[in-house]
Amino acid sequence: MPEGDTIFRTAEVLRAALQGRRVTVARAQARPGMRRVPDLSRLAGATVERVEARGKHLLIGFDNGLTLRSHLRMSGSWHRYRPGEPWRRPAHEASAVIETAESVAVAFNTPIVELLTEADLRRSTPLNALGPDLLSESFDAEEALARLRTRDAEELGNALLDQRAVAGIGNVYKSEVAFIEGLDPWSPVARFDDAELDRTLRTARRLLQANTRGGARVTTASPRRGHELWVYGRAGRPCRRCGTLIAVRRQGELARQTFWCPRCQPARR
Repeated sequence: MPEGDTIFRTAEVLRAALQGRRVTVARAQARPGMRRVPDLSRLAGATVERVEARGKHLLIGFDNGLTLRSHLRMSGSWHRYRPGEPWRRPAHEASAVIETAESVAVAFNTPIVELLTEADLRRSTPLNALGPDLLSESFDAEEALARLRTRDAEELGNALLDQRAVAGIGNVYKSEVAFIEGLDPWSPVARFDDAELDRTLRTARRLLQANTRGGARVTTASPRRGHELWVYGRAGRPCRRCGTLIAVRRQGELARQTFWCPRCQPARR
């Protein structure tokens, strides 16, 4: 699943391509997982006013009061093309297409694409339930910590992934940040003090910000290829700090993989 830094970069790319431009054609088609296909023809003739990321949601606002909300989930991606340029994916995988005279934006295999009125946007449950966005300039660290504290009984790894607590952390950062701070992702949030959780949030914010510039995601600060990450995707390989073999196990209702070092991140029970 794309993480907050990916959505942030996507918003920047689409903003450069679409903002201030008039929509000539817009359409959507059903893709697996889509509950409803929006009527994007309502966007024809409208001008794109804004493109922004909110956690893992991408919002494109138009001057006619409508907003296109998309969530990429596990499989989705937005592409930008010049008019007439061949697409890198087949047309039948396109969930939504927005065309202007200057560029074409295509959402491929994106299961959540919906068109919202201003009233819909104000009462949108997925957006209103979001915790503080780690990549927002107005990120509220105290509010994020308070929301994590309401999840004291949950395993830390699950709590960090809960977008209602703090928005932007995905599976990679969940594992990487917990390792950097030496915290066991399987221990309940209650086992960690406020200072530890605050450092974890600040580390997550720092890493997300550092990776909004594109290229390979790096959490180790190492310039060496193949040394970008501490633990994610390295099950059975030696820990870069202590040499213990990195462990992996599925966690939570969605059975997302969690990677950790049993020695550097001892359990707290």
